Amino acid sequence: MAHAHDAHAHDHHDDHGPAKGIGRWLFATNHKDIGTLYMLFSLLMFFVGGTMALVIRAELFQPGMQLVDPMFFNQMTTMHALIMIFGAVMPAFVGLANWMIPLQVGAPDMALPRMNNFSFWILPFAFTMLIGTLFVPGGAPAGGWTMYPPLSQQTGEAFPMLIFAVHLMGASSIMGAINVIVTIMNMRAPGMSLLKMPIFVWTWLITAYLLIAVMPVLAGAVTMLLTDHYFGTTFFEAAGGGDPVMFQHIFWFFGHPEVYIMILPAFGIVSEIIPTFSRKPLFGYDAMVYATASIAFLSFIVWAHHMFTVGMPLAGQMFFMLATMLIAVPTGVKVFNWTATMFKGSISFEPPMLFAISFLFLFTIGGFSGLMLAIVPADFQYHDTYFVVAHFHYVLVPGAVFSLMAAAYYWLPKWTGHMYNMKLAKAHFWLSTIFVNVLFFPQHFLGLAGMPRRIPDYSTQFADWNMISSIGAFGFGLSQLLFVYIVVSCIRGGEKASDKVWDSGRPHGLEWTLSSPPPYHSFETAPEVK
Repeated sequence: MAHAHDAHAHDHHDDHGPAKGIGRWLFATNHKDIGTLYMLFSLLMFFVGGTMALVIRAELFQPGMQLVDPMFFNQMTTMHALIMIFGAVMPAFVGLANWMIPLQVGAPDMALPRMNNFSFWILPFAFTMLIGTLFVPGGAPAGGWTMYPPLSQQTGEAFPMLIFAVHLMGASSIMGAINVIVTIMNMRAPGMSLLKMPIFVWTWLITAYLLIAVMPVLAGAVTMLLTDHYFGTTFFEAAGGGDPVMFQHIFWFFGHPEVYIMILPAFGIVSEIIPTFSRKPLFGYDAMVYATASIAFLSFIVWAHHMFTVGMPLAGQMFFMLATMLIAVPTGVKVFNWTATMFKGSISFEPPMLFAISFLFLFTIGGFSGLMLAIVPADFQYHDTYFVVAHFHYVLVPGAVFSLMAAAYYWLPKWTGHMYNMKLAKAHFWLSTIFVNVLFFPQHFLGLAGMPRRIPDYSTQFADWNMISSIGAFGFGLSQLLFVYIVVSCIRGGEKASDKVWDSGRPHGLEWTLSSPPPYHSFETAPEVK
């Protein structure tokens, strides 16, 4: 009981007061403080991982070897992916969960406040260790974020550091997920049944179950790598009767649900924002919940579409091809429901809505290229080319990252009590949207023309699109400095936000408050729009 009392006693501190010293953050058990820590950490990692991406794009600006040696180039691809996935996107979503879930379900805090603190503070140590691999003899692992053996074994002293860092990230994710599930299941306000929860809460509940299911699988895979390397086991060593392809099966059984872990909370965010700025309840709330659950279920039975070229039996290829195509159905339901929500709405284009609409278009492009990759004979051509790079970056950048920016612009006034500079935020949106397409769209052409991924040099026929892509990368990266400026100046002050911030002076006759109103679908009919 002492522990619960501690959390709720702490809950009433002055949220907007000046920092009360380092201890307030170090021992924070308040869900808002921890949510803030997660998001600040993820912003830092976003720039670290982004800088590594710029190293990659700078090297690829022209054919030939210019700036870095091939080994370092491959280390950058490994580190960029691991930092962006486990250090930027996932902690940002966990930060949003910490901030918003208690507010949206009417709980005083997260269920397990001390564990919440612990699950955050593991992360700085995990990433210090991961980035530290760059400074040990032989340098960071160069086998890519997928850590395929035997390539990943040839990394010297950095190898156990990488494995331990991955274990720590997984432990943090599992604790965060347990906390989310217990909070949502046990701490909803009276009268809030499951099908009355805001969609963001639903998507996080489903994501949390995915995390608990797949993180131990990753832990098992990397532990087997470790024992192969140091303890003489031969799980993945063909010479000892092992099978390197088995690693791919285990890894992608984790890896495919993982990509849905990075997009389901984004669906939740977009499902909050589009109804607000369309001044209409979300179209098809129940269908959205069931679609999210279907996507989560199907994510477990499609893993080998990452492995069509390993020589699996035809029946296996057929099964994974059809199962992958099946995921397009619930995803399509969501896209049509978001579109239907906007239809005949009284739409206003504030920064959160701009990012949400951009998400809708660009995420759908990523979905279509995913369907192309699902087709076995076509995938034989696309596999391990830049087409795959273009596909998953369209899902993860205008998908996950844009939704995070939308969420920041949507909830910042609630978090800080201040309004940010609207003109700058719109400028940030347009710069990001233009440059993200300049960056990733040409990569489809490179991939279809046969340019392999993870290679630091290339034939001159690929020079033009690579140059355009690299220009897009630097444009996109520099645009994000504007985002930091907007967020920091909002936190430090600015126009005071009213509790009706997204209805400021609008003639719509509808007042949307900042924290999600009891969910949008709870109107019997759409509210009248003047």
